[in-house]
Amino acid sequence: MPFIAANGITVHYDLAGPDDAPVLLFANSIGTSFHIWDAMVPALARRWRLLRYDMRGHGLTEAAPAGEGDGTGGYSMDLLADDVLTLMDALGVARAHVCGLSIGGMVAQRLAVKAPERVDALVLCDTAGLIGPPSVWTERIAAIRARGLPAIAEGVMARWFTQRFRTERPDLVRGYVTMLGRTDREGYIGCGMAIRDADLRADNARIAARTLVVVGDEDAATPPALARELAEGIPGAILAAIPNAAHLPCVEQPAALATIIDDFLTRGAGHGR
Repeated sequence: MPFIAANGITVHYDLAGPDDAPVLLFANSIGTSFHIWDAMVPALARRWRLLRYDMRGHGLTEAAPAGEGDGTGGYSMDLLADDVLTLMDALGVARAHVCGLSIGGMVAQRLAVKAPERVDALVLCDTAGLIGPPSVWTERIAAIRARGLPAIAEGVMARWFTQRFRTERPDLVRGYVTMLGRTDREGYIGCGMAIRDADLRADNARIAARTLVVVGDEDAATPPALARELAEGIPGAILAAIPNAAHLPCVEQPAALATIIDDFLTRGAGHGR
């Protein structure tokens, strides 16, 4: 289990694939760890150097206090993007393809605007430029402060996974209930504040990286309409939908998502730029 100091915290990360291959960096969703990408590693590690990391306050990465109980303070998308940049610096990664899911996709958007020289291509999975309204996050943060993450974990599964998947794979879904329930409370709240306070839509017009937007066709958390809006707001971006998937297609349909990503990255000249 490799760890490294970056941006004032200890970050848990993993590197897989050929040492001399282009780096493909993955950013996880809120309430998860980098293990959401596990099922895609065998397919993608043949061609790419995969860098996965646990976001601040998630998995085994250190958390920092989320802010005051009245809802002020918290993390920001700039802070989370800086976490990625300092991780890349610490590992000697000059440039990378960046793939982010949900809040990870928001971090990827911010990174592509803030440090365009560090991002080759961008894959934005089940995310948006604005995930709101802010009141949803304020209410969720209050509920977590009052009752803890285990209190919301069961209900979140209906947004993360389709009904069919929850019926067919109850063992795996129970594992994700545990993953969410054991996420550091301050880390989740801090990231929730970052989502609540972020509106990336105007800045997304400045994204220069070749971009693919992917969405599960049954995603209720960031539905296809939001994915379409996101793609339309980024110059030259293309949109792909994955059938029979909700908010975590990397878990429900890993082979399909890996194929879409691999095809986009390897045949870039034919994808809009």
